[in-house]
Amino acid sequence: VHAGLRVYGVYTADSLTFNLGDVPQTLVSETDLKRMSALKSPNGVLGVFHKPPEGEIVFTDWILAVDQVSDPGNLGTIIRLCDWFGIPHLLCSPDTVDCFNPKVLQATMGSMARVNVVYRDLPKILEESGLPIYGAFMDGRPMGESDLPGKGILVMGNEAHGIAPWIEGLCDYRIGIPQFGSPTAESLNVAMATAILLHEIRRA
Repeated sequence: VHAGLRVYGVYTADSLTFNLGDVPQTLVSETDLKRMSALKSPNGVLGVFHKPPEGEIVFTDWILAVDQVSDPGNLGTIIRLCDWFGIPHLLCSPDTVDCFNPKVLQATMGSMARVNVVYRDLPKILEESGLPIYGAFMDGRPMGESDLPGKGILVMGNEAHGIAPWIEGLCDYRIGIPQFGSPTAESLNVAMATAILLHEIRRA
């Protein structure tokens, strides 16, 4: 509610949970609550909200773009990271997992209400942005070695294949995360890599 979302209803198995004022609250059985929830063990309260409309992207700060991210947990964590690092807009390719997927929403831990997530044709919007574009690659230059501008676009790629070739060609800079340990270690999860790179951006 405080994030500006319109409440459809709140369903609870405990009428003494909390006072919601004018927000409609419906008492249901624990059995019905389990049927309504996507969780195996719901916590006793289920809130249902109207989907917010996509907002416009304002190119006045850093923007995070994700290309073909398919894992709901990864996208949810990335949305949460945007909230943590103050990245107001998350730009997703059309073939990225739906941000309203229940597993995505669960992983955001409420951050979905504070981040503007939009699905767009990435090549088109990257070309029109007028901002420097930084693509994350395994062989990229460490981001900490670059003089970062006050605004730009950071592009993160698919979990298995990275950034698509048609997006790669639009990147002005190839950046990455240096590896200090075993050369046989698995590559970083896309959400973990996003956290490290956003930290570099915000501390620059």
